[in-house]
Parts: sequence; structure tokens; C-alpha cells
Amino acid sequence: MAAMGGDMAAVSRTHLVRRGLADMKTFMKAAVGVLGVGVAGLTYGVIEARRFTVRHVEVPVLKPGSSPLRVLHLSDFHMLAHQKAKREFIRGLADLEPDLVIDTGDNFCSADSLQPLLDDMAGLLERPGAFVFGSNDYLMPAFTNPFSYLLLGRSHASEGPVPELPHEELRQAFISAGWLDLNDKSGTLEVTGHRLVFRGTDDAHHDRDHYEEVAGPADDDADLNIGVTHAPYLKILDAMVSDGMDIVFAGHTHGGQVCLPVKGAIITNCDLDTDRVKGLSRHSSGGRTGWLHVSAGVGSSPFAPYRTFCQPEVTLLTLVPRS
Repeated sequence: MAAMGGDMAAVSRTHLVRRGLADMKTFMKAAVGVLGVGVAGLTYGVIEARRFTVRHVEVPVLKPGSSPLRVLHLSDFHMLAHQKAKREFIRGLADLEPDLVIDTGDNFCSADSLQPLLDDMAGLLERPGAFVFGSNDYLMPAFTNPFSYLLLGRSHASEGPVPELPHEELRQAFISAGWLDLNDKSGTLEVTGHRLVFRGTDDAHHDRDHYEEVAGPADDDADLNIGVTHAPYLKILDAMVSDGMDIVFAGHTHGGQVCLPVKGAIITNCDLDTDRVKGLSRHSSGGRTGWLHVSAGVGSSPFAPYRTFCQPEVTLLTLVPRS
């Protein structure tokens, strides 16, 4: 009986070992599968981040009888000098021959990319334009944990010191080209017979915005009242639309950057809803309704150089008379 008991124990131990090995094989297969999916997803995301495109949108926003106005909306280049494909795409945008260029910020990521950026934008800088800055016009990007970013729903300023970018050189280059600086400022441009009145804010994502500097009723004599901001926080959209802006331009969201099939964006990096993370939509506040265009942008942080189901883009909007 003792021998039989020992044999039974040996069989039991053998069974447990075999089951353990089987479980380990199953675990390893699952781990390899997950790793494979992760590598495939990352590879796809890097490829998607280089699929630059131009979207075309028509907006019925002008006064009846007005001639169309072609507006090129640029945002979030996050330029680095070595990014040849992106630079080639930007250089080619002048061939679109827009009537007006609106740049909603986050243009470059390093000091040595300033001159390449200006070289690549040379053709666009010959056109009428207006601009605001984002955080990555002022400060070099810093690493943030992508999981905390997805969990918290927005990025946060670095707690430590961050080197500044040569933002004043960028500002002066844009102003010298005749572009309007709309960082907490307002201004007017005459473009192809249209009198365009602008107001804008500095970057709300890092609390640089002071809408009170430009607040007040819209200009009734303008052919179009235009709001411009980098990050589409609701407080700014509400204020601009309440004051009578016909259309507001913003960037910052990267279109969600990491999107899912069918569902789309997971987060917007601000308090805007994910349904309006990119593209054209309507915004209502204070009894008024205006158009909102959010650009998904061209680039991304150098620490997260990928996109999924969200192509990098600029948008050529054709503004036409409303019915």
C-alpha cells in the first residue's frame, strides 16, 4: 500500500509538471501573440504618421453674393530638421495657391529646425496669413508617459525646467512676411476683396491665453469674423462664438492621434468632445452658433512618432456664401 501510494504521488507530480508545461506553452503563445500585435500596431502607427494628406472642405459661411475664399489651415507640424518626407510635403503646399493661410501653432520642436521650417514655408509666407502659437513653439517637447496621457486624457506641462525654443525669431519671421500675430491680439486683413476681422488667443493648454484682451462684439461691417486659437478649450470656443465669430480655427488635438477603428479618437487632449476632435463642426454658445474647424495636424511629439487611423493632414477650406 505504501508503494502504491508512492506511485500515485509520482503520477500526480508528473501530471502537475505536464500541466504546468502546457500552461507555460499557452502563456508563451499568448505573450508572443500580444507582442506581435503590439509590434504590428507600432509599425502601422509609424507608417500612418507619414501618410500626409490634404483634406478639402466647403463651408457655407460668407455673406450671400460673396466670392469664394480658399483658406489653408496648418497646424502641429512639430518640425524636426531631419524629417525629409514631412518637409517635402510642407514645401509642396504652396502649389495649392490658397488665398489665406491660418497657422494654429506647434510649428517646431528644436532650435535647429527653425530655419528649415522657414525655408519650407517660404512659398506660403508669400500669401496673406495669420497665426497663433502652441506650447511647442515656446518650449522643447519633454517626454511624458503615454499610458498616463491616455489615462488622464491630456498632457501636462513638465514639472522641471524645459529649454525654450527661439519663438521670438519665429514670430518676427511670420510678422515680417505680413502675417497677423493673433496671440491675445486682433487684426484685419483685406484678402481678394474680403474684409476679414480676426481675434485670437495664446496657448490655452499651458494657460497662456487671455481672451479678455480681445473680447467684445463682432465687427458687423466685416465680411467675416474669424477666431483663431491653438487648443480648442470650451471656454475659448464659447467666448468667441458668443461674441459673434463666424468661424473658429484650432489645432492641438492631433485628431486624437491614437484612434480606433469605428470608435475613432479616444481622447482630445482638452475638454472638447471626441466627436469634434478634428474636422468641421458647429459650436453654439450664448444664443449664437458658429463654425468650428479643428485640424488633426501634420506631426506629433518626437517621443510619440506614430498615429493610428488618423492621417496627418492640412485642410484647404473653400468658404462660400451661406444660403
